[in-house]
Amino acid sequence: MAAPPGLIEARELTKRFGDKVAVDHLSFSVEPGRVTGFLGPNGAGKSTTMRLICGLDRPDSGMATIGGVRYAEIRRPLLTVGALLEARSVHPGRSARNHLLFLAQTQNIPKKRVGEVLDLVGLRDVAGKRVGGFSLGMTQRLGIAAAMLGDPRVLLLDEPGNGLDPEGIRWVRNFMRSLASEGRTVFVSSHLMSEMSVTADHLVVIGRGRLIADCSTEDFVQRSSERSVLVRTPDYARLRELIIDEGGRVEPEGANGAMVVTGLAAPRIGELAAAASLVLHELTPRLPSLEEAFMTLTAGSVEYGGPADEGGAS
Repeated sequence: MAAPPGLIEARELTKRFGDKVAVDHLSFSVEPGRVTGFLGPNGAGKSTTMRLICGLDRPDSGMATIGGVRYAEIRRPLLTVGALLEARSVHPGRSARNHLLFLAQTQNIPKKRVGEVLDLVGLRDVAGKRVGGFSLGMTQRLGIAAAMLGDPRVLLLDEPGNGLDPEGIRWVRNFMRSLASEGRTVFVSSHLMSEMSVTADHLVVIGRGRLIADCSTEDFVQRSSERSVLVRTPDYARLRELIIDEGGRVEPEGANGAMVVTGLAAPRIGELAAAASLVLHELTPRLPSLEEAFMTLTAGSVEYGGPADEGGAS
């Protein structure tokens, strides 16, 4: 049976650079109609995987297909796949308009489409300026314009929010969700966990080139992090003692008698306080964040740690 149009499939993808395995027997699917976030620590193999999907690197084994065929087999690829993999890969002496015109001519895309995508990304006023003078955020917008030039069914975006201001990040978020709502495939890598938590419907998470998770964003957060409860009381010391005796764990949270409790549900904390006639000013269950879930699940797959990590590199 033929693969659905727009379906990205990676099957046992493996890529080595010398003695380093960048992608290790990686398999997953990216379906149309939703935003799929592609997450992993630095050095996890995300960019290499995207390059393999787009035919820019050749796998040592395995296969990546889009709509059931390899990228190299797509006759007019810009009309099927739009990719932003390295925004700075633009001739600095060309204007934004001429850069897009050059790309359009390679695929027989009408000239009017250049103006349409410049309007789409908000670069109409600087279309005649040389790209070498663009800020990183402007270059990112130009990269998105190039990806949209052929009005493709499939979008692969590597860190599209990099260099954008808050307004630009919000625009990219709404833009990706709008594309997915049209039935397009949107596959996006990002280090902005707060953005992925409100943008991605589904997550593919890798570490050291291997698959860690392939599930909905909600499932990833729920299964990866322990719930906590914010408690505020004037009877801090006594309530803390009762919670610990019950098997809970307590961490102070700022001032004013606040604590964060894990290992004990909010109703049970309330029962303990009531039984001891202790006053509660707040008892708020907290949902774990995507960042907390990500840090928990990828803790053993970090390639490059910070200065505080033993033996790590910044």
